[in-house]
Order: sequence, then C-alpha cells, then structure tokens
Amino acid sequence: MTNAAPQVDPAMEGGVASRRLARLRAQALEAGSVTLDGLMSAMGRSSIAFAILILSLPALTPIPGPFGMVFGTCLAIVSLQIIAGFRRIWLPSFLGRRQVSGGTIDLMVRYTAPLVARVETLLRKNRMRRFAGPRAQAFLGIPVLLLAIAVALPIPFGNMLPVAALVMIALGLMERDGLVAILGVAMGVFALGATGGLVYAAAWGIGTLAGS
Repeated sequence: MTNAAPQVDPAMEGGVASRRLARLRAQALEAGSVTLDGLMSAMGRSSIAFAILILSLPALTPIPGPFGMVFGTCLAIVSLQIIAGFRRIWLPSFLGRRQVSGGTIDLMVRYTAPLVARVETLLRKNRMRRFAGPRAQAFLGIPVLLLAIAVALPIPFGNMLPVAALVMIALGLMERDGLVAILGVAMGVFALGATGGLVYAAAWGIGTLAGS
C-alpha cells in the first residue's frame, strides 16, 4: 500500500514573496489573529518592500468592512516614511493595535496569490538594480503615496489597477529588479488616471442627480 503524497501549499512553490506570504498565513492561522503592529514585526520592520506588498493586497480581497481605507491609510503612512528615508516601519498606535483575524489573512493570501505569482514570473534579480536600490526607494515612495490614496478611496472596482501597480513596485524592490519597479510606476500612472476618471464620473453623476 502506498502513502498519498503530502499536499503542498502552491504559494510555497513560488518566489520569495509567495513563500513569505505562505509563512505569514500559517503563523496567523496558528495565532488566531494578529495586530497590524505585530504583522509588521513578524515580517521585519526593515522590509519596506514587503510592507508595501502586505498593506496593498487586502484591498483586493472580498472582505466586508473598510479594509481598503484602513490598509490604504497605513500604506500612505509607510510611503511618507519611505520618502523621508526611514529604514524601519512605524505605525501610530491607533492603527497598530487593529486586529486582523487569521481567517482574513488566510483569505487574503489565497485570493491574491495568483496576482503575486504572475508578477514573480517577470522578476530577474538585480536587473537594472540602481532603479530599485536604497537611493531609488525614496523616489518610489512618491508614486506609492499617490497609489495608497487611490486604494483608500471608497471607489467600487477602483482598487485593481492601483494594487497591481503596488505589487509590481514592491516585488521589484524586493528582488532589486529595477525594470519591474519602473513598469510598476508606469502602471501606477495609468491607474491614477483611471482613478481620477472614476472620481470625476462619480462627482458628475452626483451633481447631475442633485441638479435634477
């Protein structure tokens, strides 16, 4: 009689980001819940690239509640620290104390794994490194800030492009792949234009209804 092969989490077979997300998922499920502050500590407060990744992914996850607003606000705070040249991540206590359940993190990792894996296929470690190194990081903080604001806005279906751009920037920084980081910024410009269009359309619609 042969023993069945053990099941392997698909995320564990991916790149660095996929494996770290899988470890985070396992730790959160074991603990039951984790604070945002604990989340940053568990992944390493000096890992700015992973902070961008983990704070942007919840906006894509179909979870009830203002997760886009909460995590987008956290990401905006992190981006200001990136622009200022910080090497360690800090969150104010009113955000750091917020609890995230293990089930929520489990759903987030499973739901966003295909997007992360797709971007990982584009990565080449140390390609055009100067565009994803410590000096470039401060400049990348500016598009991250603008994209974080877009993520925080309560726009239906308005998060996909900004989050995809943030994932590309984060993974580009993580692997020091300057080309992917630049592509992420380019996608971010397009995403911000699309978000601006949605905001304008919503404002025009509200104005039309109010005037009728």
